[in-house]
Amino acid sequence: MEQSKRPAEPPGSADPVTRRGLLRAATVSAAAVGAVGLLGASAASASGGSGHGGGRRRVPVDRISIQLYTLRDQLAADLPGTLGALRRIGYRRVEHAGFVGRTAAEFRAALDEAGLRATSGHTGIPQPFDADTWERALADANTVGCRKIVHPWFGLDSAGRPIRDPQVYRALARDLNRAGRMAERAGLEFGYHNHQLEFVPLTGGGTGFAILTGETDPRLVHFELDLFWAWRGAQDPIDLIRAHRGRIRQVHVKDMDTEASFADLGDGLIDFGRIFAHEREAGIEEYIVERDDAGTPPRAPADALETARVGFDYLASLRY
Repeated sequence: MEQSKRPAEPPGSADPVTRRGLLRAATVSAAAVGAVGLLGASAASASGGSGHGGGRRRVPVDRISIQLYTLRDQLAADLPGTLGALRRIGYRRVEHAGFVGRTAAEFRAALDEAGLRATSGHTGIPQPFDADTWERALADANTVGCRKIVHPWFGLDSAGRPIRDPQVYRALARDLNRAGRMAERAGLEFGYHNHQLEFVPLTGGGTGFAILTGETDPRLVHFELDLFWAWRGAQDPIDLIRAHRGRIRQVHVKDMDTEASFADLGDGLIDFGRIFAHEREAGIEEYIVERDDAGTPPRAPADALETARVGFDYLASLRY
């Protein structure tokens, strides 16, 4: 069964809620402004600025991946050609976001033909939780060849408002533990991918992110930290790494422009070298390039391949 990284439609909505639309959410505008200010201060105070300094450490090329949501429209137009282009850029691994209208076996065949591996995939756990449905998703992940399977989205209620009820996050934490236990039995690692909504203050205090990290089993649930969305939630990724040592095994490497929107890697405000200097403390195993609007208007679908090239070259040349 194909699973999409795009969040599900809220009941009664004709159009799916997109992550790009969340950039306009009034509830997080203040947090976004604060994040931009913090980003600028961090970059100004860190040596090397953009991270292309004289450090000896580097991102291992074989751990650079790309979230295929970045290229969703181009993949839909030409799956084999787009996958082949990614391999020529230098990518060896990808993270899928559904199978582009193919079965898991057909998608695996297209990856094999291009010389790529889908080491990770975004697949939402069923809500309410359904073990049979999740078992089928795990079987598909194994067919594609994934090592990790990641829940991609949470945080809005049925009316499209940020969830502020801590009990809803506690219920999700219980489901994540169930999903993680089943994934472990299937030979997979299970993770959770954040947006900014997990950092919205909850009724009575605290955040959803604090509940999810505190009430999930570290042996069953790791975190895929989206660095852009962490900043949008006014969180310094280094603080999150220090608070959750060893649990941040994947990062989405996504840059932010001066309007708190998306940018190609190296063109924005985020000092990735400053963050990656803490990679061992975090436990990072994959560095995953992503840009949500890489191929959407006013850009063309093919522009996403340029984003992919820029992202790979940036990470491959980064020194920190």
